[in-house]
Amino acid sequence: MHPTSKIALVTGAGTGIGRAVSLALLADGYTVVLAGRRLEPLEEVARTADNDRAHPFSADVGQPEAVDRLFAMVKERFGRLDLLFNNAGVFTPAVPIEDLSFAHWQAALSVNLTGSFLCAQGAIRLMKDQAPQGGRIINNGSISAHAPRPNSAPYTATKHAITGLTKSISLDGRKYNIACGQIDIGNAMTELAAPMARGVPQAHGGVAVEPMMDVREVGDAVLHMANLPLSANVQFMTLMATKMPYVGRG
Repeated sequence: MHPTSKIALVTGAGTGIGRAVSLALLADGYTVVLAGRRLEPLEEVARTADNDRAHPFSADVGQPEAVDRLFAMVKERFGRLDLLFNNAGVFTPAVPIEDLSFAHWQAALSVNLTGSFLCAQGAIRLMKDQAPQGGRIINNGSISAHAPRPNSAPYTATKHAITGLTKSISLDGRKYNIACGQIDIGNAMTELAAPMARGVPQAHGGVAVEPMMDVREVGDAVLHMANLPLSANVQFMTLMATKMPYVGRG
């Protein structure tokens, strides 16, 4: 670890947005703990970064014991945490809400909401007690924190809840010099989002191909939020493909 390197933790770091943000942070000189359920993609991100500042760690953020182990490792190895990017998330099958299984509902809540809460809690405990005190938490909200896609009730509900969590952390963290913001991302080209370029269901019942943006733009945006002094905060940022069907009526 470089002696002046800031310490960041990215959840869901092995693929998609988490991968892009991790690589952006590593390129900027951060030391990054890459957290995710599967170790292999995390190790691939570390190889891509090609430096000794990437640290893969397997953890299921929906499990309190796993999150405890993750933050115990961060504290023991690095002694502090400057940035948490709360990114881990799962989608549920795109089926009518009345046909969705309770297991799928619970899975979305466990990872998307409970996981974000548990990681924020772990980060706050570290940031509160470290010297100098404070740090930054950035939550991945998604456009679904504002407007749903058809047949996406669990994902949309959890992402609306992330907005409330962001506001609460931002308020409650003030006394500890902890800043909290949220980035709401629309149509970044990742493995999960690739089908949008081939056509996805729309609110009016049809199917349409949607414009996409390079996921590296997300990495750059989160890096901008992360590099602000703690006296300044991007509370909410919406970053989206310019021509995606979001602003308008459908």
